[in-house]
Amino acid sequence: MKTPFTDQADGLRRLMANSPGRLVAFVGGAPGVGASSVAMNLAAALGRLGQDVQVLDERGEPQSPYVRRQGRLVLVDARLDDEGRLSPLAAQADELVVVLRPQVDTITAAYACIKRLHQAHAPRRMRVLVNRAANAGEAGRILVNLAAVAKSYLSLALEPAGSIREDEQLAQARWLNMSVVEAFPGSPAALDVDRIAADLLRWPAPAAQGPRPAVPEAMPARRDLSPAAAGA
Repeated sequence: MKTPFTDQADGLRRLMANSPGRLVAFVGGAPGVGASSVAMNLAAALGRLGQDVQVLDERGEPQSPYVRRQGRLVLVDARLDDEGRLSPLAAQADELVVVLRPQVDTITAAYACIKRLHQAHAPRRMRVLVNRAANAGEAGRILVNLAAVAKSYLSLALEPAGSIREDEQLAQARWLNMSVVEAFPGSPAALDVDRIAADLLRWPAPAAQGPRPAVPEAMPARRDLSPAAAGA
């Protein structure tokens, strides 16, 4: 007898079966926000949904920009260069997700990261994921306010990628060298990761929306507004 989870996995597997694949790059808006953990946990959740998932870690050895994507989800744990640019691999991403934590300093750093990425690659949109949020309400306020700042001062669409709640079982799963969805499938963080994974598969099909090759450095400076109030 099929469970609701099995039915969902079957439906999402069919959704991706004949797709051209998708490359999603995860960028930490500041050091220590957990972008690597987010990518690995989402990979495990997507695998549970029957997806063919490959994770490429740019924090280790350099990755080739040539990857097979047909029918596959490629998640890149992206590493920016000293000037805030993506690698040739991550610059091909159909979706660019900036990960932040709900503290004023990391929100400010994430906005600065978004601004650099916007100047270097001119994406039409980015997504933002709040990691270790107290609750969905806190994350929602951050996402709404940060999106408003980006729209006003960068003319950039920032869309929510979801949020993962603060959960001590995230650390326990890391200690076990497992994803939280495998180690503690009923935990708050695991439920959030499962929801983001299912949503990711329903994000609109890429249509030249992702990052683009770097543009000349001599872009006109844009007037800026500190996004510190985004966490208010």
